[in-house]
Amino acid sequence: MKQTLFSLIVLFFIAGMAFPQQTRAQDSYNYERAYELMRDGQADEALEYFEKEVADNLQNGEAHFLMGIIYNEDEQYGKALTSFNKAIKYLSREDEFYRSRALLCRATLYHVLENDKNAIRDLGQLKKEYPTFGDAYEKRARLYFEQERYDLAAADCRKLIELEEGNVEGYLGLGRIAHRQKRYQEAIKWFDYAVKLEPGSSLCYSYRAQSYVALKQWTEAVDDVVKALSIDRNKLAFDLMYHELAYSAYTEIMEKLKTQKLQEPENILWAYCIAVCNEETDRYEVAAKYYEEMWENDRSPFAAYRLAVCYSEAGMYRQAAEYCERAIELNRKEPDYLVMLALIKEYAGQLDEAIKIFSSVIADHPKYYYAYYRRGFIKDNTGDVDGAIADYTKAIDLEPDYAYSFLGRGQMRLLKGEEDKAAKDFEEVIRLDSIPEEAGCSYFAYYYLGREEEAIETLNARLKDAEKGDYYDAACLYSLMGETEQALAYLRKSLEMGFKRFDHIRRDHDLDHIKESDEFEALLAEFEGHNTEQADGKRAATEIVTRTVEIPFTKENGVCKVSCTINDLPLSFVFDTGASDVSISSIEATFMMKNGYLKSTDVIGKQNYMNANGEISEGTVINLRCVGIGSLTLNNVRASVVHSQTAPLLLGQSVLERLGRIEIDNGQAVIRVTYKEERQIVQGKSASSALYITPVVVILLIIVVVAYRHQIKACRGNSPDNEVHNV
Repeated sequence: MKQTLFSLIVLFFIAGMAFPQQTRAQDSYNYERAYELMRDGQADEALEYFEKEVADNLQNGEAHFLMGIIYNEDEQYGKALTSFNKAIKYLSREDEFYRSRALLCRATLYHVLENDKNAIRDLGQLKKEYPTFGDAYEKRARLYFEQERYDLAAADCRKLIELEEGNVEGYLGLGRIAHRQKRYQEAIKWFDYAVKLEPGSSLCYSYRAQSYVALKQWTEAVDDVVKALSIDRNKLAFDLMYHELAYSAYTEIMEKLKTQKLQEPENILWAYCIAVCNEETDRYEVAAKYYEEMWENDRSPFAAYRLAVCYSEAGMYRQAAEYCERAIELNRKEPDYLVMLALIKEYAGQLDEAIKIFSSVIADHPKYYYAYYRRGFIKDNTGDVDGAIADYTKAIDLEPDYAYSFLGRGQMRLLKGEEDKAAKDFEEVIRLDSIPEEAGCSYFAYYYLGREEEAIETLNARLKDAEKGDYYDAACLYSLMGETEQALAYLRKSLEMGFKRFDHIRRDHDLDHIKESDEFEALLAEFEGHNTEQADGKRAATEIVTRTVEIPFTKENGVCKVSCTINDLPLSFVFDTGASDVSISSIEATFMMKNGYLKSTDVIGKQNYMNANGEISEGTVINLRCVGIGSLTLNNVRASVVHSQTAPLLLGQSVLERLGRIEIDNGQAVIRVTYKEERQIVQGKSASSALYITPVVVILLIIVVVAYRHQIKACRGNSPDNEVHNV
């Protein structure tokens, strides 16, 4: 569990820019050595020296505090709490720098441990001892806000503004409180002021967009969301875009995103946003068009996987399998890609292949419960009752909170006449799937327990906010109850909404009752005609090959230097595996801007950096449209401009992590890079395509989607396939 308020190490070192002179602790070798190691990022080694220090000098509160930071970052929360307790015990009030931060860190840790009572106590003590320490008011306001104690939160926000009139956090806090209390116009006024104070803050626009959405002022909401995304791909803005605006203001958000795409054709963000909005609203073929554009510019497994999902949802299984196989070729370590391929094979009716793939996933990832569940589901549908029970049981052992596994096993136990065991499984389904409006399968459990009225009541609650899979489930339930007309009506509704798993429909035993009717085949024939492989156009066959290139370097003063081009400008860089970004000095940046090698749109924002000496400095973050290293070309590389005329040009991890496997051969004075590339096969021969390496923006978006993206909507059909649609 990571911290939710702030990073303690970042807090300490940024706040420590005006670091106080040490007195007692400075005389200790162990303390000095520990501090140096910690500053240089060698936390484990630092901890050893801190432990020696407190063994010799138990009352060194500074050492206990810094040990607490290290333990906290390593998620050893018990040891962190002990260290912070000792730090606060031994640090006097006169040692404001360390004691104030120790109290703040302990309060944050209590919040992580869900002990907000103690967190608020510590923040109150911090405020009492150091009444002008603004962070105490800011953090306590957040806690009060989370507890819905809005009057107290507002009081702390106002105190924060009183202490520091230009503090944007205070105005944002008051705006969020007004929004939560549905005083949307007032909230917008607070956010307006925050925007004036800090126009480069994406949060100001994102929070304001929330209030505009609540007022259904779609144009203003769209403008703010796109502005926030253009600043730093803000998560809240991204969520508002596809959760709210894609549904309520589809035309407006599409127009704005397409305009941005035209203005910034090299920024893949906008194609991605358009694709996500269309995928979210079930416009899968439109989404695929823009994911195809991503794929053409970025041969990444993520782009291929999203294409596989979209083509699968569109019922275009050949294309879906093709892209899923490409994703697997590019990243064989990701089991979700194999599971997706197995699902595609299942939907296409290739059940033996699907079972084989699920079995391979289980062999390599024996704790992947969903692979057991889904393999059991196929066995369930093909009459292998005992095999299905075994797989459902294994899935339950691995994930006892997954209601669908109990439902499947209960159905199989009924077939074997084990009614008491089946009833226990169905009762467990109801316990796990207990909220009617969010129910996924409990209505089936009610039916099998003979409680049909409750089954219908639960289903109707779910249908108030229904997706295509919910209507398919309704068709199954009414078919089980013998209600032919109602079952067919719901089946038609699900097909109209885009449910296209015709092979599954034909083998689903829940629909056996309506399969005997003439309307059933006529209905499937009607919609299968709409689902021809219209996108089955000819694509050139491709293969993934491994290549190795050699990049010469020279040694100057003990460092490796390589020749590069930045937006076609030749430069020489230090090959530095310890640097996080590409780094250039203000001299080069100024020259590039004046001579057209950099554009104003390439400037992303600002960020604090710590150099090898532990000093914090502010740098400008820019996007390098094209970086050439030897025969390799990378697009959209993140870089930092350090505002020092003597700063070296560093080639850091924002490039190195994207090149592939790197080997430095000092004897030959070359850097060997081994990478994978896709190439087309033409008339039995391979024609190499250009090398594409994942742009940084796509990597960042994967993180947003991975942390924060909700599961892609999919048919529940007694089996929620959306479990594996999320990377």
